[in-house]
Formats: sequence, structure tokens, C-alpha cells
Amino acid sequence: MTDTEYLDRAEALLKAIELACDRLNDDTDADIDNQRVGGMITLTFSNRTQIIINLQKPLQEVWLAAKAGGFHYRHDGTAWMDTKGQGEFFSNLTRHATEQAGQPLDFSS
Repeated sequence: MTDTEYLDRAEALLKAIELACDRLNDDTDADIDNQRVGGMITLTFSNRTQIIINLQKPLQEVWLAAKAGGFHYRHDGTAWMDTKGQGEFFSNLTRHATEQAGQPLDFSS
């Protein structure tokens, strides 16, 4: 994948996260504070725990840091997949956010 393709796909991923946060805040009482600075989004939950998603441009990856640990994702042509075979980005974000928020959240892509 070219750098331009990576940036387009990564930007679409970050935008989808922002839109999902807006939807979840409208539809639930999750109260997720999402702040974006450049290629990084910080999600802060009402219990003050955080999930941080940031772009790693030189590696063409997206990294996710949650209470459960740090995870790296690379686009496989269809979806952002964990580099260690642990699943798809939005599925994992949903799982980690649900655990940290203490209520069901859905970050479907």
C-alpha cells in the first residue's frame, strides 16, 4: 500500500471512531469524551480510564492502547487486522471500550 492509501484509510478509521463516539453519546449514557490531536484520538470514559488510538505512519499501522494492553493493526486490503492475529480493529475496540466503560458499547465500522 502506498503512503497516500495508508493515510486515506487511516483517516477514514479515525473519522469512523469520532462518529461512533458521537452516536454512542447520543444513544447511551456512556459519556465518552473523545479528543483528537493530529493522528491520535484519546477516548476518556466516565470512570476516567482511557483508550488511545494513534497512527504509526512509518510502519503504516494503527496502534491501540487500552487497559488490556497495546495492540498494533495493519490494513489487509479489507480491514484493519491485529498484527498478531487477534482480530479486527473495530471488534477489538468494541470489546475494550465495553470493558472499560462497564456497559455495552458498539464501535462497528
